[in-house]
Amino acid sequence: MGAAALGRGIAAGRIDPVALCEAYLDAAAAEDPKQLIYARMLPDRARAQAAAAAGRARAGCLRGPLDGVPISWKDLFDIAGAGCEAGSRLLTGRVPDRDAEVVRRAEAAGAVSLGKTHLSELAFSGLGYNPMTATPPHRSGPDRVPGGSSSGAAASLAFGLAAGAIGSDTGGSVRVPAGWNDLVGLKTTGGRVPLDGVVPLCARFDTVGPLARCVEDAALLLALLEGGRAPDLRGARLSGARLAVLETVALDDLDPAQAAGFDAALGRLERAGARLTRLAAPDLPEAMALAPTLYPAEAWGTWGDRIAAAPERMYDRVRERFEGGRGVTGPDFVAAWRRLDELRVGWAAAVAGHDAVILPTTANLPPETAHIAADADAYVAQNLLALRNTRIGNLMGGCALTLPTGAPCCGLMLMAPPLAEARLLRLGAAAEAALV
Repeated sequence: MGAAALGRGIAAGRIDPVALCEAYLDAAAAEDPKQLIYARMLPDRARAQAAAAAGRARAGCLRGPLDGVPISWKDLFDIAGAGCEAGSRLLTGRVPDRDAEVVRRAEAAGAVSLGKTHLSELAFSGLGYNPMTATPPHRSGPDRVPGGSSSGAAASLAFGLAAGAIGSDTGGSVRVPAGWNDLVGLKTTGGRVPLDGVVPLCARFDTVGPLARCVEDAALLLALLEGGRAPDLRGARLSGARLAVLETVALDDLDPAQAAGFDAALGRLERAGARLTRLAAPDLPEAMALAPTLYPAEAWGTWGDRIAAAPERMYDRVRERFEGGRGVTGPDFVAAWRRLDELRVGWAAAVAGHDAVILPTTANLPPETAHIAADADAYVAQNLLALRNTRIGNLMGGCALTLPTGAPCCGLMLMAPPLAEARLLRLGAAAEAALV
Protein backbone atom coordinates (compact mmCIF):
# COMPACT_ATOMS: atom_id res chain seq x y z
CA MET A 1 0.00 0.00 0.00
CA GLY A 2 1.13 3.52 -0.73
CA ALA A 3 1.40 6.34 1.77
CA ALA A 4 -1.98 7.89 0.95
CA ALA A 5 -3.78 4.54 1.18
CA LEU A 6 -2.18 3.82 4.54
CA GLY A 7 -3.16 7.27 5.78
CA ARG A 8 -6.76 6.65 4.79
CA GLY A 9 -6.69 3.30 6.56
CA ILE A 10 -5.41 4.95 9.75
CA ALA A 11 -8.08 7.66 9.56
CA ALA A 12 -10.82 5.03 9.08
CA GLY A 13 -9.60 2.98 12.03
CA ARG A 14 -8.66 -0.02 9.88
CA ILE A 15 -4.90 0.34 10.43
CA ASP A 16 -3.13 0.73 13.77
CA PRO A 17 -0.09 3.04 13.44
CA VAL A 18 1.79 1.09 16.11
CA ALA A 19 1.30 -2.27 14.37
CA LEU A 20 2.16 -0.65 11.04
CA CYS A 21 5.39 0.77 12.43
CA GLU A 22 6.39 -2.57 13.93
CA ALA A 23 5.73 -4.34 10.63
CA TYR A 24 8.11 -1.97 8.82
CA LEU A 25 10.75 -2.20 11.56
CA ASP A 26 10.59 -6.00 11.44
CA ALA A 27 10.92 -6.02 7.66
CA ALA A 28 13.91 -3.66 7.76
CA ALA A 29 15.64 -5.90 10.30
CA ALA A 30 15.50 -8.90 7.97
CA GLU A 31 18.46 -10.39 6.14
CA ASP A 32 20.06 -9.43 2.81
CA PRO A 33 19.48 -7.46 0.69
CA LYS A 34 17.42 -5.29 2.97
CA GLN A 35 20.24 -4.66 5.44
CA LEU A 36 22.05 -2.63 2.77
CA ILE A 37 19.19 -0.16 2.40
CA TYR A 38 19.17 1.58 5.79
CA ALA A 39 22.34 3.14 7.14
CA ARG A 40 20.70 3.35 10.55
CA MET A 41 17.26 2.72 11.99
CA LEU A 42 15.40 4.96 14.46
CA PRO A 43 13.24 2.40 16.30
CA ASP A 44 12.71 4.32 19.54
CA ARG A 45 11.82 7.52 17.74
CA ALA A 46 9.55 5.70 15.29
CA ARG A 47 7.72 3.79 18.02
CA ALA A 48 7.11 6.94 20.06
CA GLN A 49 5.79 8.75 16.98
CA ALA A 50 3.57 5.82 16.02
CA ALA A 51 2.13 5.62 19.53
CA ALA A 52 1.35 9.33 19.49
CA ALA A 53 -0.31 8.96 16.08
CA ALA A 54 -2.40 6.05 17.37
CA GLY A 55 -3.62 8.22 20.24
CA ARG A 56 -4.59 11.00 17.85
CA ALA A 57 -6.38 8.51 15.62
CA ARG A 58 -8.44 7.22 18.55
CA ALA A 59 -9.30 10.77 19.53
CA GLY A 60 -10.25 11.72 15.98
CA CYS A 61 -7.68 14.50 15.77
CA LEU A 62 -5.14 13.36 13.21
CA ARG A 63 -2.82 16.13 12.04
CA GLY A 64 -3.04 15.35 8.36
CA PRO A 65 -3.43 12.65 5.70
CA LEU A 66 -0.03 11.04 6.49
CA ASP A 67 -0.27 11.11 10.28
CA GLY A 68 1.12 7.76 11.46
CA VAL A 69 2.59 6.79 8.06
CA PRO A 70 6.22 5.50 8.15
CA ILE A 71 8.77 7.13 5.85
CA SER A 72 12.53 6.93 5.31
CA TRP A 73 15.09 9.75 5.13
CA LYS A 74 18.20 9.88 2.97
CA ASP A 75 21.21 9.97 5.29
CA LEU A 76 22.01 13.60 4.62
CA PHE A 77 19.05 14.98 6.56
CA ASP A 78 20.02 15.84 10.13
CA ILE A 79 18.03 14.11 12.85
CA ALA A 80 19.06 15.05 16.37
CA GLY A 81 21.04 12.32 18.13
CA ALA A 82 21.30 10.08 15.04
CA GLY A 83 24.37 9.69 12.88
CA CYS A 84 24.30 11.60 9.60
CA GLU A 85 27.30 10.69 7.44
CA ALA A 86 26.02 11.34 3.88
CA GLY A 87 27.41 8.03 2.64
CA SER A 88 30.98 9.16 3.26
CA ARG A 89 33.77 7.97 5.51
CA LEU A 90 34.84 11.59 5.68
CA LEU A 91 31.87 12.16 8.00
CA THR A 92 32.20 9.05 10.15
CA GLY A 93 30.90 9.77 13.63
CA ARG A 94 29.01 12.94 12.70
CA VAL A 95 25.96 13.24 14.99
CA PRO A 96 23.90 16.45 14.70
CA ASP A 97 22.10 17.92 17.69
CA ARG A 98 19.23 19.49 15.74
CA ASP A 99 16.66 18.23 13.25
CA ALA A 100 16.67 19.47 9.67
CA GLU A 101 13.79 21.86 9.05
CA VAL A 102 12.09 19.41 6.67
CA VAL A 103 12.30 16.65 9.30
CA ARG A 104 10.74 18.96 11.87
CA ARG A 105 7.91 19.85 9.50
CA ALA A 106 7.19 16.27 8.46
CA GLU A 107 7.16 14.96 12.01
CA ALA A 108 4.98 17.86 13.15
CA ALA A 109 2.43 16.63 10.63
CA GLY A 110 2.61 13.12 12.11
CA ALA A 111 5.05 11.31 9.82
CA VAL A 112 6.86 8.38 11.46
CA SER A 113 10.63 8.43 10.82
CA LEU A 114 11.79 4.83 10.37
CA GLY A 115 15.46 5.46 9.63
CA LYS A 116 18.18 6.90 7.42
CA THR A 117 18.97 5.34 4.04
CA HIS A 118 22.29 4.77 2.27
CA LEU A 119 23.37 6.98 -0.63
CA SER A 120 26.22 7.75 -3.01
CA GLU A 121 29.19 9.44 -1.32
CA LEU A 122 28.25 13.02 -0.48
CA ALA A 123 25.43 12.62 -3.03
CA PHE A 124 27.80 13.04 -6.00
CA SER A 125 26.96 10.07 -8.24
CA GLY A 126 23.94 9.04 -10.26
CA LEU A 127 24.69 5.31 -10.18
CA GLY A 128 24.23 4.58 -6.49
CA TYR A 129 27.38 2.44 -6.32
CA ASN A 130 29.18 3.09 -3.03
CA PRO A 131 31.98 0.66 -2.12
CA MET A 132 33.02 2.83 0.85
CA THR A 133 29.82 2.35 2.88
CA ALA A 134 27.14 0.30 1.12
CA THR A 135 25.44 -0.12 -2.23
CA PRO A 136 21.70 -0.74 -1.89
CA PRO A 137 20.22 -3.37 -4.20
CA HIS A 138 18.27 -2.71 -7.35
CA ARG A 139 14.70 -4.00 -7.32
CA SER A 140 15.68 -6.69 -9.85
CA GLY A 141 18.59 -7.92 -7.72
CA PRO A 142 22.04 -6.95 -6.43
CA ASP A 143 23.75 -7.43 -9.79
CA ARG A 144 22.47 -4.02 -10.98
CA VAL A 145 23.12 -0.61 -9.43
CA PRO A 146 20.01 1.06 -7.97
CA GLY A 147 20.60 4.60 -9.24
CA GLY A 148 21.72 7.50 -7.12
CA SER A 149 22.39 9.39 -5.25
CA SER A 150 19.13 8.64 -3.38
CA SER A 151 19.80 4.92 -3.81
CA GLY A 152 18.60 3.70 -0.43
CA ALA A 153 15.56 5.96 -0.60
CA ALA A 154 14.42 4.24 -3.78
CA ALA A 155 15.29 0.79 -2.44
CA SER A 156 13.32 1.40 0.77
CA LEU A 157 10.21 1.74 -1.41
CA ALA A 158 11.07 -0.93 -3.97
CA PHE A 159 11.61 -3.51 -1.22
CA GLY A 160 8.59 -2.48 0.86
CA LEU A 161 10.58 -1.01 3.74
CA ALA A 162 8.89 2.40 3.82
CA ALA A 163 5.67 3.94 2.57
CA GLY A 164 7.41 7.06 1.30
CA ALA A 165 10.99 8.27 1.03
CA ILE A 166 12.67 11.66 1.13
CA GLY A 167 15.74 12.28 -1.00
CA SER A 168 17.65 15.14 -2.56
CA ASP A 169 18.21 16.10 -6.19
CA THR A 170 21.17 18.17 -7.38
CA GLY A 171 21.56 16.72 -10.86
CA GLY A 172 19.02 13.88 -10.88
CA SER A 173 19.47 12.16 -7.52
CA VAL A 174 15.74 11.70 -6.90
CA ARG A 175 14.69 11.01 -10.49
CA VAL A 176 17.39 8.54 -11.60
CA PRO A 177 16.76 5.98 -8.81
CA ALA A 178 13.01 6.56 -9.08
CA GLY A 179 13.12 5.96 -12.83
CA TRP A 180 15.27 2.85 -12.56
CA ASN A 181 13.06 1.37 -9.79
CA ASP A 182 9.71 2.15 -11.45
CA LEU A 183 8.75 4.79 -8.90
CA VAL A 184 7.54 8.39 -8.93
CA GLY A 185 10.14 11.02 -8.10
CA LEU A 186 9.76 14.79 -7.78
CA LYS A 187 12.54 17.34 -8.22
CA THR A 188 11.34 20.53 -6.60
CA THR A 189 12.22 24.08 -7.59
CA GLY A 190 15.41 25.31 -5.98
CA GLY A 191 14.60 27.24 -2.80
CA ARG A 192 11.04 25.95 -2.51
CA VAL A 193 11.88 23.40 0.21
CA PRO A 194 14.37 24.57 2.89
CA LEU A 195 17.87 23.11 3.01
CA ASP A 196 18.53 23.94 6.67
CA GLY A 197 20.09 20.86 8.26
CA VAL A 198 20.72 19.11 4.93
CA VAL A 199 24.33 18.11 4.17
CA PRO A 200 25.20 20.21 1.09
CA LEU A 201 26.73 19.25 -2.23
CA CYS A 202 26.16 22.23 -4.55
CA ALA A 203 23.90 24.63 -2.69
CA ARG A 204 22.78 26.52 -5.80
CA PHE A 205 21.52 23.29 -7.36
CA ASP A 206 20.55 21.26 -4.26
CA THR A 207 16.85 20.49 -3.83
CA VAL A 208 14.79 18.25 -1.55
CA GLY A 209 12.10 16.00 -2.97
CA PRO A 210 10.06 12.84 -2.41
CA LEU A 211 10.16 9.38 -3.96
CA ALA A 212 6.84 7.58 -3.94
CA ARG A 213 4.75 4.78 -5.38
CA CYS A 214 2.25 7.12 -7.04
CA VAL A 215 1.73 10.80 -7.80
CA GLU A 216 -0.81 11.22 -5.01
CA ASP A 217 1.80 10.03 -2.51
CA ALA A 218 4.40 12.41 -3.97
CA ALA A 219 1.99 15.32 -3.61
CA LEU A 220 1.26 14.48 0.03
CA LEU A 221 4.95 14.02 0.82
CA LEU A 222 5.73 17.41 -0.72
CA ALA A 223 3.08 18.93 1.55
CA LEU A 224 4.84 17.32 4.53
CA LEU A 225 8.13 18.94 3.53
CA GLU A 226 6.51 22.32 3.02
CA GLY A 227 4.27 22.24 6.06
CA GLY A 228 1.27 23.00 3.84
CA ARG A 229 -1.53 21.38 1.89
CA ALA A 230 -1.15 19.09 -1.09
CA PRO A 231 -2.55 20.20 -4.44
CA ASP A 232 -5.97 18.82 -5.33
CA LEU A 233 -5.44 16.12 -7.97
CA ARG A 234 -9.10 15.28 -8.48
CA GLY A 235 -10.38 15.60 -12.00
CA ALA A 236 -6.92 15.82 -13.56
CA ARG A 237 -7.13 15.14 -17.30
CA LEU A 238 -4.74 14.95 -20.22
CA SER A 239 -7.27 16.09 -22.79
CA GLY A 240 -5.86 19.18 -24.47
CA ALA A 241 -2.61 19.16 -22.48
CA ARG A 242 0.22 20.66 -24.54
CA LEU A 243 3.31 18.49 -24.17
CA ALA A 244 6.61 19.26 -25.90
CA VAL A 245 8.84 16.30 -26.69
CA LEU A 246 12.39 17.56 -26.23
CA GLU A 247 14.50 16.43 -29.16
CA THR A 248 17.75 18.29 -28.47
CA VAL A 249 20.23 16.14 -26.45
CA ALA A 250 17.52 14.20 -24.63
CA LEU A 251 16.93 11.54 -27.30
CA ASP A 252 20.58 10.97 -28.21
CA ASP A 253 22.17 7.55 -27.61
CA LEU A 254 19.12 6.03 -25.93
CA ASP A 255 19.28 2.40 -24.92
CA PRO A 256 16.85 0.58 -27.24
CA ALA A 257 14.68 -0.40 -24.27
CA GLN A 258 14.51 3.21 -23.12
CA ALA A 259 13.60 4.37 -26.62
CA ALA A 260 10.88 1.73 -26.95
CA GLY A 261 9.45 2.47 -23.51
CA PHE A 262 9.39 6.20 -24.21
CA ASP A 263 7.76 5.82 -27.62
CA ALA A 264 5.09 3.53 -26.22
CA ALA A 265 4.42 5.99 -23.40
CA LEU A 266 4.04 8.85 -25.89
CA GLY A 267 1.43 6.82 -27.74
CA ARG A 268 -0.60 6.27 -24.57
CA LEU A 269 -0.44 9.94 -23.65
CA GLU A 270 -1.61 10.95 -27.12
CA ARG A 271 -4.47 8.46 -27.04
CA ALA A 272 -5.54 9.98 -23.71
CA GLY A 273 -5.91 13.36 -25.36
CA ALA A 274 -2.52 15.02 -24.96
CA ARG A 275 -1.32 17.23 -27.81
CA LEU A 276 2.30 16.37 -28.58
CA THR A 277 4.67 18.66 -30.41
CA ARG A 278 8.41 18.42 -31.03
CA LEU A 279 10.74 20.90 -29.38
CA ALA A 280 14.23 21.86 -30.49
CA ALA A 281 16.32 23.81 -27.98
CA PRO A 282 19.46 24.94 -29.84
CA ASP A 283 20.95 26.67 -26.78
CA LEU A 284 20.68 23.58 -24.60
CA PRO A 285 24.07 22.07 -25.56
CA GLU A 286 25.76 25.28 -24.44
CA ALA A 287 23.99 25.07 -21.09
CA MET A 288 25.00 21.42 -20.71
CA ALA A 289 28.61 22.36 -21.47
CA LEU A 290 28.61 24.66 -18.42
CA ALA A 291 27.92 21.77 -16.04
CA PRO A 292 31.59 20.60 -15.78
CA THR A 293 32.44 24.09 -14.52
CA LEU A 294 29.48 24.75 -12.25
CA TYR A 295 29.03 21.43 -10.45
CA PRO A 296 32.60 20.39 -9.60
CA ALA A 297 33.65 23.93 -8.69
CA GLU A 298 30.93 24.36 -6.09
CA ALA A 299 31.31 20.79 -4.84
CA TRP A 300 35.07 21.24 -4.43
CA GLY A 301 34.56 24.62 -2.77
CA THR A 302 32.25 22.93 -0.27
CA TRP A 303 34.28 19.79 0.43
CA GLY A 304 37.77 20.32 -0.99
CA ASP A 305 39.62 20.94 2.28
CA ARG A 306 38.18 17.84 3.91
CA ILE A 307 38.82 15.68 0.85
CA ALA A 308 42.40 16.90 0.49
CA ALA A 309 43.06 16.05 4.14
CA ALA A 310 41.97 12.40 3.75
CA PRO A 311 41.63 11.43 0.06
CA GLU A 312 42.00 7.72 0.88
CA ARG A 313 38.60 7.81 2.58
CA MET A 314 36.84 8.28 -0.75
CA TYR A 315 36.13 6.00 -3.69
CA ASP A 316 38.44 7.12 -6.49
CA ARG A 317 35.74 7.77 -9.07
CA VAL A 318 33.76 10.06 -6.76
CA ARG A 319 36.86 11.85 -5.47
CA GLU A 320 37.92 12.54 -9.05
CA ARG A 321 34.56 14.20 -9.75
CA PHE A 322 35.16 16.57 -6.84
CA GLU A 323 38.75 17.21 -7.90
CA GLY A 324 37.50 18.33 -11.29
CA GLY A 325 36.62 21.63 -9.61
CA ARG A 326 40.08 22.38 -8.27
CA GLY A 327 41.22 24.32 -11.32
CA VAL A 328 38.08 26.39 -11.84
CA THR A 329 38.78 30.04 -11.09
CA GLY A 330 36.40 32.41 -9.36
CA PRO A 331 35.93 34.52 -12.50
CA ASP A 332 35.21 31.41 -14.59
CA PHE A 333 32.62 30.23 -12.07
CA VAL A 334 30.87 33.61 -11.96
CA ALA A 335 30.92 33.92 -15.75
CA ALA A 336 29.44 30.43 -16.15
CA TRP A 337 26.57 31.25 -13.80
CA ARG A 338 25.91 34.55 -15.56
CA ARG A 339 25.69 32.72 -18.88
CA LEU A 340 23.45 30.00 -17.47
CA ASP A 341 21.07 32.64 -16.11
CA GLU A 342 20.87 34.13 -19.62
CA LEU A 343 20.22 30.71 -21.15
CA ARG A 344 17.47 30.06 -18.61
CA VAL A 345 15.63 33.14 -19.87
CA GLY A 346 15.77 31.80 -23.42
CA TRP A 347 14.61 28.36 -22.28
CA ALA A 348 11.64 29.86 -20.42
CA ALA A 349 10.56 31.69 -23.57
CA ALA A 350 10.94 28.57 -25.72
CA VAL A 351 8.75 26.38 -23.48
CA ALA A 352 6.20 29.01 -22.43
CA GLY A 353 3.51 27.73 -24.79
CA HIS A 354 3.56 24.22 -23.35
CA ASP A 355 2.14 22.66 -20.19
CA ALA A 356 5.25 20.52 -19.79
CA VAL A 357 8.34 19.32 -21.61
CA ILE A 358 8.68 15.54 -21.75
CA LEU A 359 11.69 13.29 -22.27
CA PRO A 360 13.05 9.94 -21.06
CA THR A 361 14.19 10.14 -17.46
CA THR A 362 17.47 8.36 -18.25
CA ALA A 363 19.17 7.43 -21.49
CA ASN A 364 20.53 4.15 -20.14
CA LEU A 365 19.33 1.19 -18.08
CA PRO A 366 20.91 0.40 -14.71
CA PRO A 367 24.35 -1.06 -15.50
CA GLU A 368 25.78 -4.17 -13.93
CA THR A 369 27.47 -3.49 -10.62
CA ALA A 370 30.47 -5.68 -11.40
CA HIS A 371 31.06 -3.94 -14.73
CA ILE A 372 31.20 -0.38 -13.43
CA ALA A 373 33.19 -1.53 -10.38
CA ALA A 374 35.88 -3.12 -12.56
CA ASP A 375 36.04 -0.55 -15.36
CA ALA A 376 36.73 3.07 -14.40
CA ASP A 377 35.90 4.35 -17.87
CA ALA A 378 32.59 2.51 -17.84
CA TYR A 379 31.75 4.01 -14.45
CA VAL A 380 32.37 7.54 -15.72
CA ALA A 381 30.50 7.02 -18.99
CA GLN A 382 27.47 5.36 -17.40
CA ASN A 383 27.29 7.94 -14.63
CA LEU A 384 27.28 10.84 -17.08
CA LEU A 385 24.69 9.11 -19.25
CA ALA A 386 22.45 8.38 -16.27
CA LEU A 387 22.45 12.03 -15.21
CA ARG A 388 22.33 13.64 -18.65
CA ASN A 389 18.59 14.08 -19.07
CA THR A 390 17.76 14.79 -15.46
CA ARG A 391 20.48 17.45 -15.29
CA ILE A 392 18.58 19.44 -17.93
CA GLY A 393 15.93 20.14 -15.32
CA ASN A 394 18.48 21.30 -12.76
CA LEU A 395 20.33 23.53 -15.21
CA MET A 396 17.10 25.13 -16.44
CA GLY A 397 15.94 25.74 -12.87
CA GLY A 398 12.41 24.35 -12.94
CA CYS A 399 10.63 21.41 -11.34
CA ALA A 400 10.44 17.90 -12.79
CA LEU A 401 8.53 14.68 -12.20
CA THR A 402 9.43 11.15 -13.28
CA LEU A 403 6.76 8.50 -13.78
CA PRO A 404 6.97 4.78 -14.57
CA THR A 405 6.13 4.01 -18.18
CA GLY A 406 5.26 0.37 -17.60
CA ALA A 407 8.50 -0.77 -19.24
CA PRO A 408 10.96 -1.93 -16.52
CA CYS A 409 13.47 0.73 -15.42
CA CYS A 410 12.17 3.20 -18.01
CA GLY A 411 10.86 6.47 -16.62
CA LEU A 412 9.16 9.34 -18.40
CA MET A 413 10.01 12.82 -17.15
CA LEU A 414 7.83 15.91 -17.25
CA MET A 415 9.50 19.29 -16.70
CA ALA A 416 7.70 22.52 -15.81
CA PRO A 417 8.73 26.09 -14.93
CA PRO A 418 9.90 27.14 -11.47
CA LEU A 419 7.31 26.85 -8.68
CA ALA A 420 4.82 25.07 -10.94
CA GLU A 421 4.75 21.92 -8.78
CA ALA A 422 0.98 21.96 -8.25
CA ARG A 423 0.31 22.11 -11.98
CA LEU A 424 2.99 19.52 -12.67
CA LEU A 425 1.55 17.09 -10.12
CA ARG A 426 -1.95 17.42 -11.58
CA LEU A 427 -0.55 16.77 -15.03
CA GLY A 428 1.47 13.87 -13.60
CA ALA A 429 -1.64 12.34 -12.05
CA ALA A 430 -3.40 12.42 -15.39
CA ALA A 431 -0.38 11.00 -17.21
CA GLU A 432 -0.02 8.28 -14.58
CA ALA A 433 -3.57 7.11 -15.25
CA ALA A 434 -2.83 6.93 -18.97
CA LEU A 435 0.43 5.02 -18.48
CA VAL A 436 -0.93 2.28 -16.20
